[in-house]
Amino acid sequence: MTFDPDATGLAYRHYDPDEVVMGKRLEDHLRFAVAYWHSFAWPGGDPFGGQTFDRPWFPDTMDGARLKAEAAFEMFDLLGVPFFCFHDADIRPEGASFAESRKNFEEIIGIFERKMATSKTKLLWGTANLFSHRRFMSGAATNPDPDVFAWSAATVKNCMDATHRLGGQNYVLWGGREGYETLLNTDLKAEMDHMARFLSMVVDYKHKIGFKGTILIEPKPQEPTKHQYDYDVATVFGFLQRYGLETEVKLNIEQGHAILAGHSFEHEIALANALGVFGSIDMNRNDYQSGWDTDQFPNNVPEVALAYYEILRGGGFKTGGTNFDAKLRRQSLDPEDLLAAHAGAMDVCARGLKAAARMLEDGTLETMRRERYAGWKTPASTELLSSDLATIAAKVEAEGIDPQPRSGKQEILENIVNRYV
Repeated sequence: MTFDPDATGLAYRHYDPDEVVMGKRLEDHLRFAVAYWHSFAWPGGDPFGGQTFDRPWFPDTMDGARLKAEAAFEMFDLLGVPFFCFHDADIRPEGASFAESRKNFEEIIGIFERKMATSKTKLLWGTANLFSHRRFMSGAATNPDPDVFAWSAATVKNCMDATHRLGGQNYVLWGGREGYETLLNTDLKAEMDHMARFLSMVVDYKHKIGFKGTILIEPKPQEPTKHQYDYDVATVFGFLQRYGLETEVKLNIEQGHAILAGHSFEHEIALANALGVFGSIDMNRNDYQSGWDTDQFPNNVPEVALAYYEILRGGGFKTGGTNFDAKLRRQSLDPEDLLAAHAGAMDVCARGLKAAARMLEDGTLETMRRERYAGWKTPASTELLSSDLATIAAKVEAEGIDPQPRSGKQEILENIVNRYV
């Protein structure tokens, strides 16, 4: 049987890393990353069924972890991706003690270091899994047990050291269980104060070790706990501002999480840019009929284009990138399915970014946006904002001001977008 990469979806049709868009290589715009956990550690389960995948590296042993690292870097090279991301628990087996887990972790980090010396793939970010083990059932930084807080802090310290050692460009905190199930047993103020203190320790340690990357928080609503403290961009920014961390921490925004919070992906990106805390993205999609975080690979070019439009409007990625926090469907068993999923997703993102760039270069959308707010560029509007209610009220009555509504032209704007996607 002849193997045809193009017919199987393993050939790029739209992604050329060296294609120049808006003065920058496409690879440098998109900054793709493969997620180690979904691609190499996830067994194919769902809420109603267990493992369907059978990978040779699945035995939870150091031999399995070493083989997993070999397979991962082989796939990184086949795809030609510039970055990858990992949790500590994805790359090493749990030891009988904290010290043994750390030893296992550091051995695999050593393998990564050797692999990265000869690979083009670097580390976009590292993070710690502070949610899967039963010790985290009541949270990590927000846990009522101070021993869990201490374990979590020690784990993050090790992961930050590893991320720094590997030249990672960011470090992410994902509060998978930083929330509560019922207020009947929850001290909200104490939990938020402890979470803020934990984050302050992370920031302090970043400066202590000379880590030049960005500290990122990933907003996550509802799932798995009933209420998450890091619900969405607005919630996280309010938290950062309250505890004086808004200049030290930025956000890693996931498409699926945005949808669970009742927002669009582009809304969360635009808001993060407006607040000065945009950092990076996890690119995936949800099944809109299921109503939960299904972590599917992106395949909707119009959705992706609108997200990249907001990223480009904000100046593009700095230290962040496009991490595919996505997993195969549990019926997609073959290794080539994993390659095809990433290749197809990279094509979708390339198409979306190129469409977004054309929209920006055309300028029609931005021109119409500026025209809608043109009244705020006059001396009278400047005077209005520096005035007070009584003076404004007198002016409205004296001048007989009677504003009339003007069309927002939403359908025309949507038609313009559709020319490009």
